[in-house]
Amino acid sequence: MSPVGTALAGQREARARFTPGAPGAPVIALRNVTKHYRSGGGIDDVTLEVHPGEVFGFLGPNGAGKTTTIRLLVDLIRPDRGELSIFGLDPRRDGIAVRRRIGYLPGDLVLYEKMTAGELLLHFARLRGGPGSPEIEALAEQFALDLRTPIAALSKGNKQKVGFLQAVMGTPELLVLDEPTTGLDPLVQHQAHELLRAVAGSGRTVFLSSHFLSEVQQVADRVAMIKAGRVVAVESVAGLRSRSVHLVDVRTVERLEPEAFSRLPGVGALQATDFSAHFEFAGPLDPLVRELSRLALADLSIREPDLEDVFLSYYDGHDDTAAPSPALGRAGSDGER
Repeated sequence: MSPVGTALAGQREARARFTPGAPGAPVIALRNVTKHYRSGGGIDDVTLEVHPGEVFGFLGPNGAGKTTTIRLLVDLIRPDRGELSIFGLDPRRDGIAVRRRIGYLPGDLVLYEKMTAGELLLHFARLRGGPGSPEIEALAEQFALDLRTPIAALSKGNKQKVGFLQAVMGTPELLVLDEPTTGLDPLVQHQAHELLRAVAGSGRTVFLSSHFLSEVQQVADRVAMIKAGRVVAVESVAGLRSRSVHLVDVRTVERLEPEAFSRLPGVGALQATDFSAHFEFAGPLDPLVRELSRLALADLSIREPDLEDVFLSYYDGHDDTAAPSPALGRAGSDGER
């Protein structure tokens, strides 16, 4: 069995031990949660729901309010107003019961540097009542982490591996991860994403904050975009991309008529010569494909919209006082809120 398979072995048994709330109930729910700091910053009226079995991306630049939201979820700080729950429980009143079911990686990771990586992971495992050494060793093998090395002697990337592994080990029902792949090389990032998708595939839930657009695009089912402490959009990744424009480049063997494109609904910013056209296209691709099929093409490029373009459009198009998006339900089909 592969290291990932070994590390995830026993998930069915772990799922049998889960005690979620009512069917369809959100794992995480925030209602108009506000937290202000005396020095400024914080979050305003954040409203979110995260459902079982999804990877939920929390996207925004540094200082937007991602870490504040996560610290509220794990009860490191308390809200000024609003309501929040995890598994239907109050993180403050039911803190022990909630934290028992969570794997948490803070953004400001601090480790016991006199311990080896193996000693630290085993220490945390014993505090939780598991997992055992076989799972720890399998995870360490998967992520090329030397368990015998003292924490103080590890590179920043390897320390981040330790933090990531202590969060995911032991099949927690919910992973709350603040910038989990910071400092990791691309191969390890890919392995981390693969593991997170496996976690969600087992019915567990991931809440992932990041300012890496590519990371959210690869791993998340839905994403919330936060700007200056306010949520400006909650949407499926597929839905965001499906409603953004495609960039189309066409080169033809025969002379083309620009009107063939300009009359199509959804075409914008058209630039054409006798044998080429470049334009933006929004909406269903079928009409465009039918029009292209009439041409003798020399080359064609239709670039799928990148989440970065969508993200920047939200940041350019929403002011700091914009109300939160009402898109709180679980996304079903592409574009469904």
